[in-house]
Amino acid sequence: MATLTGASAIITLTVPGIFNAPVQLQGFAADDVFDTDAQEITEVSMGVDGILSGGFVFVPVKQTFTLQADSESNFFFETWAQQQRIAVKSFVANGNTNIVATGKTYTMTRGFLTTHTTVPSVKKLLAPRKYTVTWNRIVPSPN
Repeated sequence: MATLTGASAIITLTVPGIFNAPVQLQGFAADDVFDTDAQEITEVSMGVDGILSGGFVFVPVKQTFTLQADSESNFFFETWAQQQRIAVKSFVANGNTNIVATGKTYTMTRGFLTTHTTVPSVKKLLAPRKYTVTWNRIVPSPN
């Protein structure tokens, strides 16, 4: 059985029109590769008579990648953001995350770069940079 290390995660992203071939992200922060926000996939409403109703709703998935200030993968996100500014349009990404430790691959579809840290915070050491991609879906499958 594999150990539960995040160091073996393999993340590749494509942004057609900018990066047509998959680019593997590397140079993650020491304690943080990525996070995804919890999703509220059921919306509920309590009636005045005290009966709860609910239903499934689609929601986007926010995934935040954290890279060391000197990571070469910062170039990927910087270029993506810069190309959007130049073209005055959003470019859509797709990707895959293979988490070796759990034996799962996650396929990310229709993602938009929604936030990015333009410059690393300058402290004793340059601080890691964060980039948020908001995906239409992230779907798990076994490796």
